[in-house]
This record gives sequence, structure tokens and C-alpha cells, in this order.
Amino acid sequence: MNSTTPIQRKMDQAIELLERRFLERSELIRLLMLGIMSGENALLIGPPGTAKSQLARSVSQLFGSEHWFEYLLTRFTTPDEIFGPVSLQQLKLDQYVRKTAGYLPNAQFAFLDEIFKANSAILNALLSILNERVYFNGREKEEVPLQFLIAASNELPDDDDQLTALYDRFLFRYEVHYLKQASSYERMFSLPTTSLPVVFSLYDVKDIQAAAKQVVIPETIIYFLYRLKQDLEAKEYVLSDRRWSKIANVWRTSAALHGREQVTIWDTVFTPHMLWNVPEDLPVMQEAFEQQFTEMLKNDMENELPLQRFGQIADKWKEKESELHAFQFKKEVGAKLGKEAMERNVRLLEESREEVEETARDLRNRLIQWEKREHDLHAYVLEKNRLIPHAEKYAVKYSYLRIEGERILQQLQRTYRTIFDKEIPGADYDFTL
Repeated sequence: MNSTTPIQRKMDQAIELLERRFLERSELIRLLMLGIMSGENALLIGPPGTAKSQLARSVSQLFGSEHWFEYLLTRFTTPDEIFGPVSLQQLKLDQYVRKTAGYLPNAQFAFLDEIFKANSAILNALLSILNERVYFNGREKEEVPLQFLIAASNELPDDDDQLTALYDRFLFRYEVHYLKQASSYERMFSLPTTSLPVVFSLYDVKDIQAAAKQVVIPETIIYFLYRLKQDLEAKEYVLSDRRWSKIANVWRTSAALHGREQVTIWDTVFTPHMLWNVPEDLPVMQEAFEQQFTEMLKNDMENELPLQRFGQIADKWKEKESELHAFQFKKEVGAKLGKEAMERNVRLLEESREEVEETARDLRNRLIQWEKREHDLHAYVLEKNRLIPHAEKYAVKYSYLRIEGERILQQLQRTYRTIFDKEIPGADYDFTL
């Protein structure tokens, strides 16, 4: 395994600290860390009492940020409460300017609870802050230092155009549930309550974002994205070009975090949480994504386990199995064959012997090496993406590839046995593993 970089060690430390305090939130914690590094906003959907605001505060503590802002929005919340009071001195000069120090336009990290209850005056200003990171303060356009904003809501917005525009500003979306496991309730009453240490600086974020701009998205990944887009549109799910572009940027950020110069399929694993509009759509999104991911993973591993090539060879000789078996039988009973037919079948028989034997032995050796890797697939998967919360899920995908390879090997062995009435030399394999 490659040695870890300083930023990776910081990520590991941060995740460990948060997981000690927030039970059954492993995936969400990693999603938020990726969101911070990519500069995208996150929306948490779920009932009260699921530690949404506490998690947001804890994430900000990891950066030691003094510029933290949080607010519970209601229908009666005024712009003064979010963006700061109007400066009376400037008002005397006929300038409508707000004093933003200590308010959202001056914050680096923010948490807005019940965000969809904001009124139109607040919503209009939020749109530019969330997307362009600018705030229109009177006649001046001020850059906002906001690095990451987490919003929460007990429910999704209605079909209001303004709320829909606001909703689209949150690339990461996650539905938070109450704790489900008995072990979590056992631990819930003894969780740490002290302040979290500072782990990151904002320079870490800027360095990763600068590195992400240099990351290349290869054509295979672009094609993967396009196939996923087609699959979703076939199910009548349409995403804006802006959202797809932001998703690609998150992939670049993931690659930068892992020290890669190109995006790989492993940088895409959190994509389903950037696709859905309502939580009920997530299973459909995940299924479409997993299908494309597995196919891409298979293609990605072709150099190590070229199942497509092995399968084509196995199918090729399976189609000729009956013909060659009949030729062998005719030879044994002394049936007469024309010279041309005899020469063709002898040549075909020898060709099948060489190719099936060579392919079966090659496949058998690769499967044995593959099995050795499976003993430590957890570490292998985390090397590809250390943010994955449940590496065993992806380790299973490798087992499926091995099983498919074993099926091809069995097919080659059956074909060879049918044609030559014996086992392939050097291709013995224990299928019980």
C-alpha cells in the first residue's frame, strides 16, 4: 500500500474523531468531509433530534474556525438576523449597507436549520452566496469567505420556483434517520462531549482545490458519466448540466485527496448522494449507478483479469464443440472423410487444443493470484478510496469477478473434456474456495 500523505492522515484523524461522537453516521461524515474539500454545500433531510446541527458544529471545530454562523429559520426571520443590521451611519449618507461582521456573509462555515422556511427576501440573497460565493451589500458586490454550508430541513420544499432554485444549490443531499442498532443505544450515553481539536487549516482546503483543478478526467470516466446520465434519463430523471459539472468537480477533488493526477472509477463512489431530488429516488439512483460502476470496474480490471477476452475464447470453442466432437468420433470408428474436410478439421482441432489449453492455464493462474488479493481486499479498496465507509461492499464486487472467471474456466474445461476426453494439463483449480 502507498504511504499516506499529510492531508490523508488528517482526514483519517478527523473521521475517527467524528465517528466516536456520531453513531451510524460513517457515510454522512465522509460525505461532509468530501463536500468541504470540494467547496460544495450539503443538505440534510431528517426529523428533529438526529444531531444534524451538532454534527455541523463539530465539523467546523476541526478547522478551528472563529467565523462560524448558525441560525434556525422561520417564516418570520428577517434579513437583519442573517445578513446583519443596516448601518445607520451609511443610511444617513443615503447608502443602504449592512454591517455583516459576525453574520452569514462573513462566515467561513455555516449551518442553517429549516432553510426552506426562509422568506423571499432571504432566499434571493442566499442564492448568490451559495452558488457564486458573493453577497450584494447595497450597491457593492462582496466576496463571501464561505467554505462550506450545511443546511437542514425536516421536509423537502414545495414546488415553489425560489425554493427549487435554492434546493439546486445543494449538491450533496443526505437523509438522516434515528439510530437503529442496539449497540448504538448502549454507547449513546457515554459519548465524548469535550471540544474537538483543530485538525485542518483552510490552507489544506485551498491546496486540495488547487490540485483538483489540475486533475484530468479520462475519456473512460466521461463515457461512464454519460452512460449513467442516459440510464437516468431513460427512467425520466433529468439533471441539469450544472449539476453534472459539479459532480465531475467532486470526482477531481477525490482524486486530488488520493494523490492522483487522473480521476478513476473509485472517485465516483459517493455519486448517488448527488443525484436524487427526493429520498425515495435514492434506491433507483443507486441501482443505476452500481450497474455502471460494476461494468466499469470490470473493464478497469481487464489487464489483470481479462474476462471479456477469456469469455470470447470460451464461447468461440463452445460453438465448435459439437463439430469437433463429431470429428473425433468419426476418426475413432474409421469413418471416411474427404481430404479437404480432414485437413480442415485436423487444423481446427489442433488450434482448439492450443488455444483452450493456453487460455485455461492463463485464466487459472490469474484466478489464483486474484484469490491471494482477496485475502486483503479491504486494505486494497481503502487504498483506492480511503473515504469508503464499508469497504467490504466493494470487496464483494471483486469476488463476483472471480466467480465469473471461475465460470469461464469451467466452460473451457467442459469443452476440452468433450472434445479430447481428458482434463486440461496444468489447469487444475479448486472451485470450492
